[in-house]
Formats: sequence, structure tokens, C-alpha cells
Amino acid sequence: MLLLACVAAMVLGQSPAVTSDARGVIRLRVKVGDTKARGLQRKRFFLIKGSLSDNQALVQSIEQHGFVSRDCYYRGVGASEALINWLKQSECESVYCREVEAKDIEGPEAVPEFQQAALLGEKEFGSRELGRKWLTVNLKDELRSGYYHQQQRDLQTLLKQAEALSKAPVQSVMTDTNGTAFFTDLEPGVYMISNLLPTEVGSNAIIWNCSIELKPDDLATEKSYLLANLGNKDPRDKLVKCRSTSEKPLPACPAASK
Repeated sequence: MLLLACVAAMVLGQSPAVTSDARGVIRLRVKVGDTKARGLQRKRFFLIKGSLSDNQALVQSIEQHGFVSRDCYYRGVGASEALINWLKQSECESVYCREVEAKDIEGPEAVPEFQQAALLGEKEFGSRELGRKWLTVNLKDELRSGYYHQQQRDLQTLLKQAEALSKAPVQSVMTDTNGTAFFTDLEPGVYMISNLLPTEVGSNAIIWNCSIELKPDDLATEKSYLLANLGNKDPRDKLVKCRSTSEKPLPACPAASK
């Protein structure tokens, strides 16, 4: 009996441990364009419980949701062409995206809104350098964070619908400088990956809505998914797990206020 018990213990000790609380990881890589294109950086994606058919009402809401582009918003609040170009250089959605440099407040590349805010800061702090570093506090609210808040309001509407349909929390991630992001702590099941609001890339607005399945066997490894747009010409197309479901030209905007 003692020998049998020892053998049983050895067999059990060599068996892989399977636990009900095992979790999986999805590695997301987002790329738009040809093989030389960089990954899509600083873009947010969401993971929603259930398939596309389970979330069909949400998909329809995403496709039909009104969309105001970054340029249209800033032109609508009277931003200068210089500020719009500054945002466009790094695909920024707000002035917090990158540092305002000295060349942005003086010289031929100066942004009028930054110049004015920096001067106010210089008077307040007694230093031109501090005025530059803290100039965002002297920008109008609609220029400082208005577009972000508008995007957040639209997102919250869609997120509430997503959680009501799926009866589960929605995960979100933002891609890094290489266009990579990770969804972690996932249970096996079917999920929908979406950006919920159109992503601006060049002159187009792109939407992704795709079903993926995380199987129990996938929990032991990192599951990779490549997202690409319809115009992607990468010869490794067989690796693309999710293609954009909509790609439309950005709406025309009125000329910037002078």
C-alpha cells in the first residue's frame, strides 16, 4: 500500500497543474499601411465579452455614431492653423500630447495660442521658461481639453451599452510607440475587439470590430492578434486576424477662424 501511494504521488506530481482560475493574455498589434508602416501608436482599443452577433446592437451604434474629427473640432472652436498643424505633427488629440518647445512660442513656427499663454505665464511666474512650461493653464478650456472631454462623453455612451449587452466589464488598452498593447487576466471565451470610436489615420477614419476566441489551451501562452486596415498591402496578410470593418474619408471642415 505504501508503494502504491508513493507511485500515485509521483504521477500526480508529474501531471500539469490545471486550475479553474487560470487566465490568458492577448497581445494586440495594430498596423495601418504597407510593410514599412509603423505600428499605430497611442490609440485605444477595447475588449468586450461576446461575439459580434452577441453585440450586434453595439456594432450598429458604433457604425452609426456621429463623428467629429480632431481638425473639425479645433477649427470649430477657433484654433489657429498653426495649432492644428502642431497637433497633426504627432497625431495629438490634445496639447498634453507632447512638450511645447521654445520654437513653438517664438520664431516662424510659433503657435499664436501658445505665445499668448506663455506671455501670461511669464507675467504670473516671473520667468519666461516657467511661462512656457506651464502655458497650458492659461489656455482656454476648449483648446486645452475640450476635444478629450467630447471624446470621453461619446465613449461613455458606447461603453455603457457594451457593458449592458455583455453583462461584463469592458477592458481597454492603449497602444505603445510600436502599436502594441496587451489585454491581460482573461478567461477563456469569445470576445469582440473594437476601437468604439473611429481612429483617424491620415485622411481616413477607421473602425475595427472583430470577434476573437480565447480557448483553454491558449491560457498557457500569449495569444497574438494583428489588426490591419482594408488598404494594407502586407504580403503577410495571412497573419492578419482582424481587418477594419469601415474606412471612410474624414468629413470636410470649415476654414479655421481668423
